[in-house]
Amino acid sequence: MVKDDPSGREKSSGGEPSLPPGLYIVATPIGNLRDITLRALDVLKAADVIACEDTRTSRTLLSHYGINTATVPYHDHSDSRRRDALLDRVAAGEAVALVSDAGTPLISDPGFKLVREAREKGLRVEPVPGASSVLAALCASGSPTDRFLFAGFLPTKTKARREVFAELGATRATLVFMESAKRLPSSLADMAAGLGNRRAVVAREITKLHETFRDGLLPDLAAAYAEEGPPRGEVVIVVDPPGEAEAPSGEAVDALLQEAFAAGDSTRDAADRVAAETGLPRRQVYQRALALSGR
Repeated sequence: MVKDDPSGREKSSGGEPSLPPGLYIVATPIGNLRDITLRALDVLKAADVIACEDTRTSRTLLSHYGINTATVPYHDHSDSRRRDALLDRVAAGEAVALVSDAGTPLISDPGFKLVREAREKGLRVEPVPGASSVLAALCASGSPTDRFLFAGFLPTKTKARREVFAELGATRATLVFMESAKRLPSSLADMAAGLGNRRAVVAREITKLHETFRDGLLPDLAAAYAEEGPPRGEVVIVVDPPGEAEAPSGEAVDALLQEAFAAGDSTRDAADRVAAETGLPRRQVYQRALALSGR
C-alpha cells in the first residue's frame, strides 16, 4: 500500500519517498564512507535501480548504509543496448541512479554518453553533488583556485605525456591531473621537463587512512619519487600556473639560505628572507632551513 508522508510526497512500497522519473548523477565517497550526503543516501534508497561502474565495489557502500536497491553494471565498455535499456526505464517513469566506483560520476569515470543521450531525449537529468578527488586535492593544495583546468588521467606513454605538457604549458591556470601511482616518478620527470620549475602538490589517498599532501618544485618532487620509488594508492597532482618567472630550484634556495646564515640570520629570519625573495611558501623554505642548519 502506498501512503503519503507529511511532506506530501508519496512513499514507495519499501517506505522510501518516491523520486520523480529521471537520471540521477550521484556522487559517492572517494575513501571515507562517511563522506556522502544525506540526499545521496535518500536517492540511492528510493531509486528503482542503481547503475554502477562496478556493482561489487558499490556493494560495499550500499551494504554499509543498508541500501537494498537493485543494481546493474554500467561502465565505459557497456554497449548501446545497456544504455538504451536504462533510458527506456527512465522514459517509462522510473528513477535511475548512476554511480561510479568513487567520487563524482563522469569525472574521468563512465557516464558521459548516458547523460548526453538522456538530455537529447528530453529526459530529466539531476545531479546529486558530493565528493570529488579533483576538488578535494585542489582546495587543500594551496594552489590558486580562481582558475583551474582538470586534464584527467595522463597518457601512459612518455611521448604522449610530453605532448600534453607542451600543449598545456602556457595555460594560465592551475593544472590538475590524475595519475597511476606506479607511473608517478616518470610522469613527474616529464612534467618537470615540460612545465619547468613550478610548485606542485602530490595528493595521495585523499580522505583515507594514509592521506598525504606533498608539495615542492616539480624537479625536486621528480627526484624524490625517483629515489623512493612509486607510492601506493590513488594520486592527484596539482601544478601551479606559470608565473612571471620560474621558481628557483632547490639548489638555488639552499644557496640563498646559506647566504642568509653567513650574514648572521637565525633559521627563522633566513626562512622569512628567502621566502619573501622567492615567493615560495614560508613553511617549505623553513623546513629546508631547518635541515641545512642541522636542527
